[in-house]
Amino acid sequence: MIAQGISGLMRPLLSGLKVSKTHFVYFCEATEQNCLRSKQMSRRGFSSTCKLQDSHGELSSADSVTVHFINRDGERLTTTAKEGESLLEVVVNQNLAIDGFGACEGTLACSTCHLIFEKDAFQKLDAISDEEMDMLDLAYGLTETSRLGCQVRIKKLMDGLTVQVPVEVSDIRSQLEVGKQSKQ
Repeated sequence: MIAQGISGLMRPLLSGLKVSKTHFVYFCEATEQNCLRSKQMSRRGFSSTCKLQDSHGELSSADSVTVHFINRDGERLTTTAKEGESLLEVVVNQNLAIDGFGACEGTLACSTCHLIFEKDAFQKLDAISDEEMDMLDLAYGLTETSRLGCQVRIKKLMDGLTVQVPVEVSDIRSQLEVGKQSKQ
């Protein structure tokens, strides 16, 4: 369906270019399959973030790291993560119920994955980049131990890590939802 629409729009352009029809058809089919797959994936809160990584089976206890998230309402969410995953990927892949978390899907364009670390855990994290610092400037409830979850990668030494999700989040999507509801 989408591929047919794209094909119809692109036909005049393709006639003037030396593009293989086979490659174009493959692109259209792949686009349509990705659209269908994204509609089938789970969604969280008011975020449309699809799973960022495919999980390949269960983690063995030797490969897993336990992470605890203290949600905005004080609820403790405990999950396991793979070494190398970002904390944002952990939230998305484990489908944790943290509303509005990761609006930009880890592209360093927002601060919705803002997390507060315990001091000793914070000191063990890799250095913070200038880009992350710029985004943290936009975060509500900023502390000395704040980091963006999309920039912190899980390491084996983090087993048992506890992070706090700030009570408030700077997310324009929530303001847009309120605006839509008030117009109705």
